[in-house]
Amino acid sequence: MRKPFVAGNWKMNKTGEDARTLVSQLIPELQAASQIDSALCPPFPYLMAVANMLSGTGIQLGAQNMYWEESGAYTGEVSPKMVAEFCQCVILGHSERRAYFGETDETVNKKVKAAFAAGLTPIVCVGETLEENEANRTEEVVVRQVKEGLKGLSVEQAMTLVVAYEPVWAIGTGRAATAEGANAVLADYIRPALQSMYGPEVAQAVRIQYGGSVNAKNAAEFFAQPDIDGALVGGASLKSADFAAIAKAAAARVK
Repeated sequence: MRKPFVAGNWKMNKTGEDARTLVSQLIPELQAASQIDSALCPPFPYLMAVANMLSGTGIQLGAQNMYWEESGAYTGEVSPKMVAEFCQCVILGHSERRAYFGETDETVNKKVKAAFAAGLTPIVCVGETLEENEANRTEEVVVRQVKEGLKGLSVEQAMTLVVAYEPVWAIGTGRAATAEGANAVLADYIRPALQSMYGPEVAQAVRIQYGGSVNAKNAAEFFAQPDIDGALVGGASLKSADFAAIAKAAAARVK
């Protein structure tokens, strides 16, 4: 059985004081859910402070993005080595990065390879827009994002990455996919795409999260599905009680 993994993506929210308060509230809750892996992904300015708070807790720290070059004249960017100084994982290819900042499958692939080279676990986001969904293009879009974004990895690398299926139309809208519908995308499109690239062992080993309006009330429905191995949580990760409830729901899956 794949170990569930729940990660909180704070996006561009919280002040430094807010971040410290939230982390202090979450540490005992996430430690109590020891059956799962968990990660907090605050904005860049708070990584150092949160890293110090999480040290020795078993809770991972993740960045929300990074550049693929190790160093150089890239004003405003953050390198893989800089991220790896504090973090264990990094979110790559989030739909907001694709929509607002020009991320492509090619740049996501460069970042995935750079993350592995720096010793980071990439959480690679894939998902279709509302227009693509309504045009019955979910399979086409998601399979392309998987194959182009994850090509050229070793089998060992592919075994350890995390994929997050985030239908764009469900992010921040309150309109979550159905648990059965999300699981079908994972089982029918994402795992077969991984199998075609890296074989059945990799396809069954990769943890695939669901993301898109996951909250304390619906999390258990998603985690009851056989192919959903956790969640990449946005808004609900900003409230300690909600994120703790999601983590508990994931932990209940392995009891």
